[in-house]
Amino acid sequence: MLNSTQGEQIKHSQMIPKSDTEKFEDPQNDSVWILSSTFIIFTMQSGFGLLESGSVTVKNEVNIMMKNAVDVMFGGLTFWMFGYGLGFGDEPGSNPFCGWGDFFVHANSSELGWTYSKFFFQSSFATTATTIVSGSMAERTRLDAYIVFSMLNTFIFCIPAHWVWAPGGWLYEMGVIDIAGAGPVHVVGGVTGLVATLMLKPRHGRFSTDKSDQPPMGSPTNAILGMFMLWWGWLGFNCGSTFGISGLKWKLAARSAVTTAMASVAGGIVGILTSYICKKRRFDVVYTINGILGSLVGITASCALAKPWEAMVIGVCSSLLTNGICELLSKLKIDDPVGCVGTHAASGIFSLLASGFLTEKDELADAMQLERIRTGLVYSGDFRQLGIQALAVVSICAWATITSLVFLKVIQLTVGLRVSLEEEIIGSDIVEHAVGGLRYNKKTRMIESDSANHEEPDIIRHHDQPNTTVQRRQSHVYGRRQSGQSGSYIESVYNHLSDCQNANINENVNRNIFLSIFETIAKKCKRRNKHIDLFSPNDYVNPKPSTDRERGISTTQIAIQYPSLPFRKNTEELDERDTTVTYV
Repeated sequence: MLNSTQGEQIKHSQMIPKSDTEKFEDPQNDSVWILSSTFIIFTMQSGFGLLESGSVTVKNEVNIMMKNAVDVMFGGLTFWMFGYGLGFGDEPGSNPFCGWGDFFVHANSSELGWTYSKFFFQSSFATTATTIVSGSMAERTRLDAYIVFSMLNTFIFCIPAHWVWAPGGWLYEMGVIDIAGAGPVHVVGGVTGLVATLMLKPRHGRFSTDKSDQPPMGSPTNAILGMFMLWWGWLGFNCGSTFGISGLKWKLAARSAVTTAMASVAGGIVGILTSYICKKRRFDVVYTINGILGSLVGITASCALAKPWEAMVIGVCSSLLTNGICELLSKLKIDDPVGCVGTHAASGIFSLLASGFLTEKDELADAMQLERIRTGLVYSGDFRQLGIQALAVVSICAWATITSLVFLKVIQLTVGLRVSLEEEIIGSDIVEHAVGGLRYNKKTRMIESDSANHEEPDIIRHHDQPNTTVQRRQSHVYGRRQSGQSGSYIESVYNHLSDCQNANINENVNRNIFLSIFETIAKKCKRRNKHIDLFSPNDYVNPKPSTDRERGISTTQIAIQYPSLPFRKNTEELDERDTTVTYV
């Protein structure tokens, strides 16, 4: 006679193919799978960079790309130094709260392959958790402060990672379900982003009563391209989290791919339909992006265990939740430029809770050492698994809130967190990176040009001297790029005026040509959306030509609705030799 336990073991062995029972694990093939998945996950940094740079204004797109590079460099350094050890170290001293050992990661030849593969995979998760936060801090955070934060954020990530994934972690031992990082990655990143954006306060002009004054989306095309790269990277994110393909794991990886695809399809459809209904029959880009990304976050916790129809339900709910939270934050005047809080925090929390409702344990769960999990509420009527998931949500949110608040407050009091109002209006691309040949001097608070020569002297503009001008050869216009080929309305006016003088046209004809050109320009400007307010409305000059005869110089000052820089006045000087000199 066989007892019930032996009978279950025989039945279970009959369900598993013979090849799998003979060799349940293959570290070599598993390591190759993990490395390949990590290579795909690493491309998500490009996706985040494109998404964020496309969502912010043009004057900050280089800066936000730099911050994504900083996440990998400085976040990767600290994860190697102490992050991996605190998250996954298994030497004496490890406990349910944190790991210990494997600091400054190294391994001997016998353990090298598996240890380094695991370290590389987890480092991609750690840097992703930091990259999420950069979207909430966009356009108003000092780069040096952000570098310090990216190093410290490793600590915020690695402790919940130990709780959820490391054998011995207290949530792991309870049987929490989080396959691909809904908690340690997305909830941690989203909650930290919420704390950061609350501390930083909204961007200048973000919640102006005039919607046309609000910061524009720099490049919807880049944002959509970034979404596609993230979509691709998420397959590596979720499928790679099976941590191998040996034994039954390849089936889990295949199921992860299908559930990830179906959740994102359902979420994207709901996002685009929601925008059609709520945005007066417009297919809004932001709604679509948030719908797809929110659904991808929503399926991360149970990607290897869910059924396709369950994944679609999760995707629909996550899409609605993401766009709803983003709209709610906007109503509350909480400035989240990229929708990080709704996409990652809200959908990450829902992902963990959904696992407590819909998960049905099967024979594949044991392949990922998930033998402690229980069937969800919908299938069993048991609240235990849902309670464990809720406990994980509360504990991870509390940890991320407290630690991020402490770290950001220390940075704010020491290095300084937010840029000055003047630097914010000029844009971080010029202030931090001298993009376009313009260099901002933080000591003198002046903008200087690197392109000075003997023919055109270096023109310096000070924020306290609005009538002083800057060279026109800058590449970054305030909120727009100025092309040397297409020129601007101002330049076209001056070119026409110069041509008229060179052709010796009489004064009356000059005046008529000038008026006709100006009327054409005024009509074009009227069609354009009004741009962001500057420091003072008095900085705009009435379009009345003024002539200074005392110095023999004719000076025309015209103000157009999109200044190249704050306080900029477009000035044209025609000297006695009929030489046109333009300053902006």
